[in-house]
Amino acid sequence: MAVTRKFLKGMGLTDEQVDTIIEAHTETVDGLKDKLSKAEADAAKLTDVQKELDGLKAGGDYKKKFEDEHKAFEDFKKGVTAKETRAAKEAAARAYFTGKGITGANLEIAVRGATAEIEAAELDGDKFKDTKALDELVGGTFKGLVVTTGTAGAGTAHPPANGGKATMTKEQIMAIKDTAQRQAAMLENHELFGI
Repeated sequence: MAVTRKFLKGMGLTDEQVDTIIEAHTETVDGLKDKLSKAEADAAKLTDVQKELDGLKAGGDYKKKFEDEHKAFEDFKKGVTAKETRAAKEAAARAYFTGKGITGANLEIAVRGATAEIEAAELDGDKFKDTKALDELVGGTFKGLVVTTGTAGAGTAHPPANGGKATMTKEQIMAIKDTAQRQAAMLENHELFGI
């Protein structure tokens, strides 16, 4: 049953009452029409969304794909962290071995030879917390790699003659044909010439 002016007048309402009811009825109907339009538009979108969902379902298991991608990403992060840790441990090992007197090519040999000990060691900043395993290597297996440096004096068994200079005889000096070389030799061996 439709609400019309004629219907409301037939009920014995005044013009003012009819206008108020019609106005309220119009607002209600307009609101319902807006809601209906929106619902129809949403229903049209819903069919598109349903088609897209059906297509996605047909494309495969996205949860499994997500989990696989997530696992691959986590493995990648672990790999990067492991490389960074390995590099930091190797740097700490190089510093440790250098401090123990292992340098140059011997340092490379020591770092490669101590791979298991380096991997097992824990870092405390840029140094190892415990170096017991590395100390054992330096004192044992790597003992030959340690280079000791120092200064030693001349051997006393065969001391150099004339302060380390080779001495010449007067005849050898006079036999030098080049005048400049002969004069230099005479100055070096001045005691032979009474100079």
